[in-house]
Amino acid sequence: MDQGPVVIDEIYAGSRFLAEFQEYIPIKTAFWLKESDEMQRYLYVASDEITDDNFDIAYGEVIRIASKLDDPLFDPFKVKLVGGHHPLAKEASNIRKYYRPESAVRLRDKVFGGSLAEEVYIYPENTVKIAT
Repeated sequence: MDQGPVVIDEIYAGSRFLAEFQEYIPIKTAFWLKESDEMQRYLYVASDEITDDNFDIAYGEVIRIASKLDDPLFDPFKVKLVGGHHPLAKEASNIRKYYRPESAVRLRDKVFGGSLAEEVYIYPENTVKIAT
């Protein structure tokens, strides 16, 4: 997969994964992030239920779902699970508030969660059933 901007195929593959993953655990927010100093972009999935105590179990679910989806455009090793209070999750949730729920948010060359982000794509709320 090219390392340019997040492409529609990757976004779609991520949304298919998120639909399955939120059956396992409620998702607070989900977004693709490519930090300026990173070679890869990653799909961050934030949930208040992800903790240090269950991180390994939750990541096992990522692997299980990836195997079930069998999608060559979805790489489970590009998924980063974080708690709902992680600085990047908070930033995505705060930004999300300023946009319509059905709209995706795409940012370029912005400070995001304290880091310089080359690109951010925050999924629409209707893609991720936001946990309240």
